[in-house]
Amino acid sequence: MTAATHSTLFPRVPDSADAVLEGLDPEQREVATALRGPVCVLAGAGTGKTRAITHRIAYGVRAGILQPSSVLAVTFTNRAAGEMRGRLRQLGAAGVQARTFHSAALRQLQYFWPKAVGGSMPRLVDRKIQLVADAAAACRIRLDRGELRDVTAEIEWSKVTQTVPADYAPAAAKAGRESPRDPAEIAQLYSVYEDLKRDRSVIDFEDVLLLTVAVLQDRHDIAEQVRSQYQHFVVDEYQDVSPLQQRLLELWLGERDSLCVVGDASQTIYSFTGATPDHLLDFRTRHPGATVVKLVRDYRSTPQVVHLANGLLAQARGRAADHRLELISQREPGPEPAYTEYTDEPVEAEGAARRIRELMESGVPASEIAILFRTNAQSETYEQALADAGIPYQLRGAERFFDRPEVRKASVALRGAARFGGNDSLLDDVVDLPSQVRAVLSGEGWTAQPPAGSGAVRERWESLAALVNLARDFAAARAGATLGDLVAELDERANAQHAPTVQGVTLASLHSAKGLEWDVVFLVGVAEGMMPITYAKTDEQIEEERRLLYVGVTRARERLYVSWSLSRSPGGRPNRRPSRFLDGLRPGSTGTAGRAAVAGAGGVERGFTSAPAAAPRRKQRTPARCRVCGRTLTDAGEMKLMRCEDCPSDMDEGLYERLREWRAVQAERSGQPAFCVFTDKTLMAIAESVPDDERELARIPGVGMRKLNRYGTEVLALCAGREPVEEAEEEDEDD
Repeated sequence: MTAATHSTLFPRVPDSADAVLEGLDPEQREVATALRGPVCVLAGAGTGKTRAITHRIAYGVRAGILQPSSVLAVTFTNRAAGEMRGRLRQLGAAGVQARTFHSAALRQLQYFWPKAVGGSMPRLVDRKIQLVADAAAACRIRLDRGELRDVTAEIEWSKVTQTVPADYAPAAAKAGRESPRDPAEIAQLYSVYEDLKRDRSVIDFEDVLLLTVAVLQDRHDIAEQVRSQYQHFVVDEYQDVSPLQQRLLELWLGERDSLCVVGDASQTIYSFTGATPDHLLDFRTRHPGATVVKLVRDYRSTPQVVHLANGLLAQARGRAADHRLELISQREPGPEPAYTEYTDEPVEAEGAARRIRELMESGVPASEIAILFRTNAQSETYEQALADAGIPYQLRGAERFFDRPEVRKASVALRGAARFGGNDSLLDDVVDLPSQVRAVLSGEGWTAQPPAGSGAVRERWESLAALVNLARDFAAARAGATLGDLVAELDERANAQHAPTVQGVTLASLHSAKGLEWDVVFLVGVAEGMMPITYAKTDEQIEEERRLLYVGVTRARERLYVSWSLSRSPGGRPNRRPSRFLDGLRPGSTGTAGRAAVAGAGGVERGFTSAPAAAPRRKQRTPARCRVCGRTLTDAGEMKLMRCEDCPSDMDEGLYERLREWRAVQAERSGQPAFCVFTDKTLMAIAESVPDDERELARIPGVGMRKLNRYGTEVLALCAGREPVEEAEEEDEDD
């Protein structure tokens, strides 16, 4: 082991508080030294937020400002909590508690139960699905396995949003949730479920938080004891906090404000579990004197990857989008993202496997490559393609396709039908293999049309649909194939993919990839109907799908491959189109220009405009070029600044702040969002160019004639260092 390797694996513990701050960038240092009062850290993907907050805690401990035992750092996964504890030990801050919300609450509940309630604490059930099944039996409601999972998810959502059974139906309707059963039935099941828990003296995972909240609310002496123990709180991934977790945090804090929260509204992708970015976005309203620090220096991804990520968010709408962070890559340039269109899904999977093989042969470790998809049901095609190419892989956050209960049950049904052969009445008059498979799987829940909504029912249908498609492809490849032949094929595939887990290419859904990163990422199936998913109907749901794609893009350090297919299966109707989220971003699509990377075999590296008909062409403008380095600009934000995002800025900081203050007044007066007056980029462009007259101001992108006439005089006064003279808005009054 070299000295460099040893220092990386076993870093030297800093010998002083000041040494803890070494190596931090200016914004991270600001976070680390902001130890008083409420602090809100808005941290973009890859900006070193964990580094910033662990150094903050360690600096406070090493400087004698914080006692290790008085600090509680809270995050959302045991993995993240363990990583935080490890970093704190390396920084000389052992003794700080880093836990998930649930583990911290469970510890307190176990400790205070005898005093608050008396006797032994009820047993905690690991899985609530059997209780839900028992509740359904008591209500004489039949639920299959998929529906059991969906109803369980609805009960969990109700509890974290503090919704009681009687209020479920209106609360679900208000939240825009598609209930897997009649809302009145779910409310009944929820109520009986709660009764069964009481009768059996058990509690579930959500009860841990609910009961801790109840104890702290009802017993002020216990609340004060907790507050005397923990006096300083740090909450990571604050955009994922549910209303119940926020209530618990408020009870931990009491009247104090020694709180540091870290989050990014653009990475809110778990709203279906009750998570909401509102607590993060409202933090400054609840804490007017809060210190706010933005981390936008991206140390993870190349400028090319960051450029795409910023472009995705630039098209976003809604409250989270209004608070988006524009990342600035700190890495050396890398290859442009590659966009590839394939004829069908199997060819797309084969194309990904082929490129992965080339990458591995060039020296990229398999463990540094990931294939990310929208739904778990997509994994089977990629499992098969990698297996055929002899590429090791591992699944994350999903069962292996052939291990899924619905797939195993369907395989048993197909095997039984094959054994009975022509004696099975179900298959009477059904001749061809695909029709036989559809007939058998219809008894397992497959239908020609997918079910409405999301969740387990949809995933179960997708798994069965994958078997239907597999049968069609198998029959097309092998003329005269029987049901017995297909069953033998399924057995071979299952056996080949039940090999021991090895370190290989990661296959993961976009949700389960959150918090992870790889050198190379393949984003597959980025087509309408999958991204955004078909059941995303409302504007809020569509925007969450966009954020999900953003999370996928920002998992890549160096190389990013984005692909889609025109049809699901070979010979299918090519009626798919690339995701709307790529419009204006991928080469060849509306509103963008760029280079296409080399096409992979079997795929076409190009983009089709999404416009239904060609509009009359405008006179072509001279390409906008960066005034610092001369590079051609294609990003709308960069074109406003007339420079690359990464090129140095000569902005007048004082003027920029005066413009922001002036804009806030104008927005409040007109009752519209601040960006409707001028966007941040336009204000930055004004502060960089400092125009002297209306002609120079009008040249800045984002300043049209209407805004020039309305705001020009005041903006030019600010640029000249004078206080703006407010003009009467006669037009508005006449309106």
